[in-house]
Amino acid sequence: MKRTSYSQWIAVFAVMSFLAFPVMVSARANNFPKVKEYRIERSMPPEAVACIECHRATTPGIFADWAKSRHANANITCLDCHLVQPGDADIAKGHEQYYGRSNLPYGQEKYRVPIAAIVTPKDCSRCHPDEAIQYGRSKHANTLEIIWKIDPWLNDGMNSNNERKTGCFTCHGTVVKLDEKGNIDPKTWPNVGVGRVNPDGSKGSCTSCHTRHRFWVGEARMPEACDQCHLGPDHPQIEIYEESKHGTLYHAYKNETNFNAAGGTWTPGVDYRAPTCAACHMSGSGTVKTSHDVTERLSWETQAPLTIRPQNFKPFPANTDWKAERDKMKAICLQCHGKSWVEDFYSGFDQAVKEYNDVYYKPARAKLDELYGKGLLDKTKFFDEHLELQFYELWHHEGRRARMGAMMMAPDYAWWHGFYEVKSRFNEFNEEADHLLKSGKKAYVYPDYPNATGSTQKPVEVFPKK
Repeated sequence: MKRTSYSQWIAVFAVMSFLAFPVMVSARANNFPKVKEYRIERSMPPEAVACIECHRATTPGIFADWAKSRHANANITCLDCHLVQPGDADIAKGHEQYYGRSNLPYGQEKYRVPIAAIVTPKDCSRCHPDEAIQYGRSKHANTLEIIWKIDPWLNDGMNSNNERKTGCFTCHGTVVKLDEKGNIDPKTWPNVGVGRVNPDGSKGSCTSCHTRHRFWVGEARMPEACDQCHLGPDHPQIEIYEESKHGTLYHAYKNETNFNAAGGTWTPGVDYRAPTCAACHMSGSGTVKTSHDVTERLSWETQAPLTIRPQNFKPFPANTDWKAERDKMKAICLQCHGKSWVEDFYSGFDQAVKEYNDVYYKPARAKLDELYGKGLLDKTKFFDEHLELQFYELWHHEGRRARMGAMMMAPDYAWWHGFYEVKSRFNEFNEEADHLLKSGKKAYVYPDYPNATGSTQKPVEVFPKK
C-alpha cells in the first residue's frame, strides 16, 4: 500500500484547518462569521466592469474615490463589497432599473447582479475578520444599546424621533429598516453611526471612520476622523486634544507625518512625532498590538455619571482588567515619555476622578434621591423640572469636561470649562435643592415640555423580547 508522504499530510491538515476556521470565527462573534478570502485575480468579470463604467458616468465622485483607493490597486471592485451575500436582506430594489436604460452602455440585462445598498462590517469581515471582531465587542459598535440603557431623552421620550435621527443617531447609529417594498426606510437612513444596527444583524459602520469610497487608513489615523462625534459640551475630546500639547505638536508637524504606513507598523518617532486619537487608543506601538476595540486601554469610565472601572459599567461592562489595560496605555505613553512623567500623570488623573466622585457627584446624587424620596421631585419624567436638568449637566457636561480635561492634559478644560463650572453648577443645584427641602414645596414642573414626542419603545433588534 502506498504510504502517505509527510508533505501530503501537511496539505491535508492545512485544508482541514481552513475548513474549520469559519466555525471558530463564528463562535467568537456571530455577527461576523465570514473569513478572510485570499485570491489573486488579474482581471475582473464583465459585471464588475459594468459597475465601474456606469458609476464613472453617473457618480464620478464615487468612481474617482475608488480609483484612488488601495482597494482599486488590489483589484477589489464594487462587486466584492456590494454583491448580495447569503442572508442579506437589503437588496437595492431601485438599482434594478439601471439594467434597462438604453442610454447607458452597460445598462443591459446581461450585466444584472443583485446589489446590497448597505455595506456592513459583516461584509468587510470577508477580508478584515480580526478588525470586525474587535470592533464588534467595542463600545463603538454597541453604543446604541448603551444610550438606550442610560439616556432619559430616549427612555422618557423627551425629544422627537427626528431630533434623534438628525442628532443622537447620526453618531450612535439607527436601526436600519426596510419597508414592505424592500426600500430602506428614510426614517432610519442615511446613517453611518458607529453603533448602527444593520439588516444583516451586524453592528456598526466601518465608513464612519474610513469614509467611502477611498477607505484611506490615514484618514482614520487623523483626529479629524474622530471630531465628527467627539466634540461639544458633553464630550469635547477634540477641543481638549486641540488645547493639549499633543494637539499643538500634531498641527505643527502634520506635514511630516507618514499616514500611509501599513496597518500595525505606524511607529512613533518614525512615522509621527505627536500622537493622535488613533495612536493612543487603537494603533499598535511598542509591544501593544493594534486593536479596533476602543474599549481597550481604558482604566476609568469618564463618561459615566459616577466614574467607575470599565468592567463595572453596568450598561456595557467591559470584558477587561483595568490594570492590564492601564499597563497597555502606559506602554503607549512610554514610547515618548519617561516613566516618572507617566506615573505622575496617572496619579493626578486618579486624584481628579476621586475628587469629582466624592466632592461633587455623590453628594449631589444623594440630595437628588432625597428630593425624590420626599416627593418634592417627580420621577415620572426627566428634564421637566429644573433640578433634574441641573443634575444632568453637572455630570454630563461640566463633570465630563473636568475628568476628560484632566485625562488628556488640557488645563483649560480641566479647570475653567471643568471643575470651575462644576463648582458653579453644584452650588446652584444645592441652593435650589435646600430651598425645596426646607420649605417642603414641590419643584415646578414644566407643563408643556416642547417636542417630547419620541417613542419610548426600546428597539427589539437591540433588546430582543425574552
